[in-house]
Amino acid sequence: MEEIITKEDLRQFGLQLLDKMRIIVQETTHAQTELAQPEWLKSKAVKKLLDISAGSVQNLRVTQKVRFKKVLGSYYYNKEDLQKLFNDEPNK
Repeated sequence: MEEIITKEDLRQFGLQLLDKMRIIVQETTHAQTELAQPEWLKSKAVKKLLDISAGSVQNLRVTQKVRFKKVLGSYYYNKEDLQKLFNDEPNK
Protein backbone atom coordinates (compact mmCIF):
# COMPACT_ATOMS: atom_id res chain seq x y z
CA MET A 1 0.00 0.00 0.00
CA GLU A 2 1.39 3.37 -0.99
CA GLU A 3 1.10 6.39 1.25
CA ILE A 4 0.64 9.77 -0.29
CA ILE A 5 2.60 12.64 1.22
CA THR A 6 0.62 15.83 1.33
CA LYS A 7 1.74 19.43 1.49
CA GLU A 8 0.54 19.50 5.11
CA ASP A 9 2.81 16.53 5.93
CA LEU A 10 5.78 18.36 4.40
CA ARG A 11 4.91 21.56 6.29
CA GLN A 12 4.76 19.68 9.61
CA PHE A 13 8.03 17.92 8.86
CA GLY A 14 9.67 21.26 8.08
CA LEU A 15 8.43 22.75 11.37
CA GLN A 16 9.72 19.78 13.36
CA LEU A 17 13.05 19.99 11.60
CA LEU A 18 13.37 23.70 12.34
CA ASP A 19 12.54 23.14 16.02
CA LYS A 20 15.23 20.47 16.33
CA MET A 21 17.76 22.68 14.57
CA ARG A 22 16.98 25.57 16.96
CA ILE A 23 17.57 23.29 19.96
CA ILE A 24 20.91 22.14 18.55
CA VAL A 25 22.03 25.72 17.85
CA GLN A 26 21.02 26.85 21.36
CA GLU A 27 22.90 23.97 22.99
CA THR A 28 25.99 24.64 20.87
CA THR A 29 25.88 28.37 21.63
CA HIS A 30 25.54 27.68 25.37
CA ALA A 31 28.50 25.29 25.30
CA GLN A 32 30.65 27.81 23.41
CA THR A 33 29.73 30.56 25.89
CA GLU A 34 30.88 28.41 28.80
CA LEU A 35 34.14 27.63 27.03
CA ALA A 36 34.72 31.31 26.34
CA GLN A 37 34.39 32.12 30.05
CA PRO A 38 36.81 29.84 31.87
CA GLU A 39 36.27 28.97 35.51
CA TRP A 40 39.97 29.39 36.31
CA LEU A 41 42.07 32.45 35.40
CA LYS A 42 45.84 32.72 35.15
CA SER A 43 47.67 35.25 37.32
CA LYS A 44 48.24 37.55 34.35
CA ALA A 45 44.50 37.60 33.54
CA VAL A 46 43.64 38.34 37.19
CA LYS A 47 46.12 41.23 37.29
CA LYS A 48 44.69 42.71 34.11
CA LEU A 49 41.04 42.10 35.03
CA LEU A 50 41.31 43.62 38.51
CA ASP A 51 44.07 46.11 37.70
CA ILE A 52 46.21 44.93 40.61
CA SER A 53 49.88 44.10 41.00
CA ALA A 54 51.49 40.66 41.04
CA GLY A 55 52.06 41.11 44.77
CA SER A 56 48.36 41.71 45.36
CA VAL A 57 47.49 38.56 43.45
CA GLN A 58 50.04 36.65 45.51
CA ASN A 59 48.56 38.12 48.70
CA LEU A 60 45.10 36.81 47.73
CA ARG A 61 46.64 33.38 47.32
CA VAL A 62 48.73 33.43 50.51
CA THR A 63 45.84 34.64 52.68
CA GLN A 64 43.63 31.97 51.07
CA LYS A 65 40.96 34.48 50.10
CA VAL A 66 40.58 32.72 46.74
CA ARG A 67 41.04 29.13 45.67
CA PHE A 68 43.98 28.49 43.39
CA LYS A 69 45.76 25.69 41.59
CA LYS A 70 49.38 25.46 40.53
CA VAL A 71 49.88 23.69 37.21
CA LEU A 72 53.39 23.39 35.76
CA GLY A 73 54.57 26.53 37.53
CA SER A 74 51.54 28.69 36.65
CA TYR A 75 48.93 29.70 39.17
CA TYR A 76 45.23 29.59 38.28
CA TYR A 77 42.63 31.40 40.37
CA ASN A 78 38.96 30.57 40.75
CA LYS A 79 36.90 33.20 38.94
CA GLU A 80 33.84 32.72 41.15
CA ASP A 81 35.90 33.32 44.31
CA LEU A 82 37.33 36.53 42.85
CA GLN A 83 33.85 37.80 42.00
CA LYS A 84 32.51 36.96 45.47
CA LEU A 85 35.49 38.60 47.15
CA PHE A 86 35.05 41.90 45.34
CA ASN A 87 31.25 41.85 45.51
CA ASP A 88 31.45 41.50 49.31
CA GLU A 89 34.04 44.26 49.82
CA PRO A 90 31.65 47.29 49.78
CA ASN A 91 29.47 45.67 52.47
CA LYS A 92 32.26 45.81 55.05
